[in-house]
Amino acid sequence: MTAEGSTRRQQIADAAIETLAEAGSRGLTHRAVDRAAGLPEGSSSFYFRTRLALLQAALDRLLELEMAELSSLPELRGDSPTERAVELAMFAIGHWTTAGRVRTLARHELSLEATRRPELRASLQKASDVAHRPIVDVLATAGIPGLEKRIHLIVACIDGLILEHLTGPDGLDLDPVELRAVLHPLMSGLSP
Repeated sequence: MTAEGSTRRQQIADAAIETLAEAGSRGLTHRAVDRAAGLPEGSSSFYFRTRLALLQAALDRLLELEMAELSSLPELRGDSPTERAVELAMFAIGHWTTAGRVRTLARHELSLEATRRPELRASLQKASDVAHRPIVDVLATAGIPGLEKRIHLIVACIDGLILEHLTGPDGLDLDPVELRAVLHPLMSGLSP
């Protein structure tokens, strides 16, 4: 594949992520992605022939972007493993509700779509497992062992807070003081 082809595929995948976030899964069409990318009609279908291929491209690109961000997590501060875990959760919630908002919404759209498409579900599970690995490593480094069995539950709790903030009818207020008060008991259950 040429460098231009690779760049065009990335541009289309980025536009698919934006389209999923703005128009939802039902709004993801080749034509909508072409418009979002500022490309001539038919461009996205040239690179990704089917809607499933377009969904897969968005999922692959989300994983690529998230892995790049996870490789540069901030150093965790705090006197205890629980405090360091709370700091990581606070960072994640802050990031995914602001700078990462579009990708968060797209990821949730893909999760819903995957409930009806087994072929996408397998890719989503693989992406989830890969994305959780650095989080487990960071928390293990922070002094919190044995996370393998609990990481999905922890991520689900944090994702629930993020989703409610972004999509809830009243938008969950993420006051930092209140959020820490909620996260501390959750994270204190991580320590042996």
